[in-house]
Amino acid sequence: MKKIMILTMALSFFAASAQPKKENKVSEEKTNHKNETKMKKRILIIVSNANTIGPNNRRTGSFLPEVAHPYAEFDRANYQIDFASLTGDTPYLDALNLAGDPDNLAFLTGKGWETMQKAVKLSNVDVSTYDAVFVPGGLAPMVDMPENALLKKVIKETYERNGVVGAVCHGPVSLLNVKLSDGSYLVNGKNITSFTDEEEKGYAIADVPFLLESALTKQGAKFHAAAVWSAHSIADGNLVTGQNPASAKGVAEKMIVILEAPKK
Repeated sequence: MKKIMILTMALSFFAASAQPKKENKVSEEKTNHKNETKMKKRILIIVSNANTIGPNNRRTGSFLPEVAHPYAEFDRANYQIDFASLTGDTPYLDALNLAGDPDNLAFLTGKGWETMQKAVKLSNVDVSTYDAVFVPGGLAPMVDMPENALLKKVIKETYERNGVVGAVCHGPVSLLNVKLSDGSYLVNGKNITSFTDEEEKGYAIADVPFLLESALTKQGAKFHAAAVWSAHSIADGNLVTGQNPASAKGVAEKMIVILEAPKK
């Protein structure tokens, strides 16, 4: 009987000792999960609200693969992706004929397009909470982004706090007329690219208000052009730009490399 009592007491002791460890393990798992959530990178995609451009009212919007391909890369990196537009109205998509592409189709039928349709008005967003901003192209940004004061402020502040700024194709029009705190143009002396003058002459020369490559170069950009319609993207510090739709994936990949690099 005495042996049974001793055995019972021992089992009770070990059971009691094991319980806090289990609770501690659960607590550690919760803490780790909270830390992972806290450290999750946040991307704000800023889109145009324009749907026509030029004297002939050419239909336009954000170019589907220039939104969908970066969205897919950011999503695969497990980033939080939010959308903002200049007016808060539902943005438009162009190039829906390219929906057969896997990432384009996934965007249209998954959470991507659903989230984009609910884009928040940029003035209502605390952009300082985002690790990066990205501006896709399409002809639409050429309509409402060249002079938008709030957009210029957002890009300036993101760049100056070492957040990542990315843009592709006509999206780099968002960089035009951005002045830094020292009064210089953001693009001055930077290695960048965008939709080229040569590409525009074969695409929408009669519709655009100006040639983007020429305008960026005039503000001091060190412009780099690759073969027309070829994939071409450039990172210069925390600024990443791409030449055309084929370059959208590369822009996102370069942004991710910068975002994942150890902080100095």
